[in-house]
Amino acid sequence: MRLRRITLQHFRNVALAELVLDGPRQFFLGANGQGKTNLIEAVGLVTALRSFRTSDARMLIAHGQPEAAVALELEHERLSVTRVVIRLRATGKEVECDGERVTRLGDHLGRFPTVVFSSQDLQLVRGAPATRRRWLDLTLASMDADYFAALQTYHRALAERNSLLKLGRPDDELAAFEPPFASAAATLATKRAAGASELSAHLATAYARVADGAETPGLHHVPDLTAGDAAAWMAALAKNRERDRQWRATVAGPHRDDLELTLDGRAARDFGSEGQQRALMLALRLAQAEFFRVRSGVEPLLLADDMLGELDPVRRGRFWAALGTGRQVLATGTQPPDAEVGAWQQFAVATGGFTPLPV
Repeated sequence: MRLRRITLQHFRNVALAELVLDGPRQFFLGANGQGKTNLIEAVGLVTALRSFRTSDARMLIAHGQPEAAVALELEHERLSVTRVVIRLRATGKEVECDGERVTRLGDHLGRFPTVVFSSQDLQLVRGAPATRRRWLDLTLASMDADYFAALQTYHRALAERNSLLKLGRPDDELAAFEPPFASAAATLATKRAAGASELSAHLATAYARVADGAETPGLHHVPDLTAGDAAAWMAALAKNRERDRQWRATVAGPHRDDLELTLDGRAARDFGSEGQQRALMLALRLAQAEFFRVRSGVEPLLLADDMLGELDPVRRGRFWAALGTGRQVLATGTQPPDAEVGAWQQFAVATGGFTPLPV
């Protein structure tokens, strides 16, 4: 997939901008706070209509404006040249693909894969389980409509069950919400385990390229509760019901799962050096890109947001080499890109404006 043109209107600090992109690599150069990341954020919305920076879409709309809009013209392996328009309002989002309204998010997921590389990604190694769980959910849901549906059902049933627990409602009322909870939990557990295994294989290949095969990485699904099929989950809920009543919340379940990242079988969070953790972070995103490509048949756009300056020259070189030549890369930075990795189409970014720079 290639992004050929993008238009932003009232998107964060960008009042109006239209960029025509030529070639496989674009670099957006400017000081911090000028709008570089805003462009990367806007492009990334096309995958799942979610920002990698905030869960509140209202933050994407320029102050004082009723809505923001992002229009993308994409050269697509399966859809030919396609135009996607995303409108953001305080009341919600609206998406059109080639002039037709998209009414179900599940119909949109998986069609336009992007992968964002950001300095925030270190939290995937060092941060709380919720960060890794959210990343896995977004990765799997972007490529699997059944996973997305199960995730929606699970969180809806979880919220309803927790509400009843807080109110101290009787067992028969709790039982009404437990079958959909149990069915969705069983689906999530199975698909998370399979997805983590598939991603782990891609991670090993990517890490060997980024880190020159120094260690063997791993990615493992760590379930909070192992129950099996829906019937087993129903039994687990019944067994834990008294404890849940005491805590007035559903204490155990997929909402407390984790992912474990390892190097040579040891937890990367505890035993990995700074350099190893950064290499693992890059490899994890490359694994995600390959996962998207294999699942969708579409080459994802790679969006690198001002994070390569933190790498030494050797690791930067390995990272660029690992990207290959078949993917479009949009990158940002406060310094020009490395000349040895090839030619870039460059834009200067200042106060929400984008000016093409001479080749």
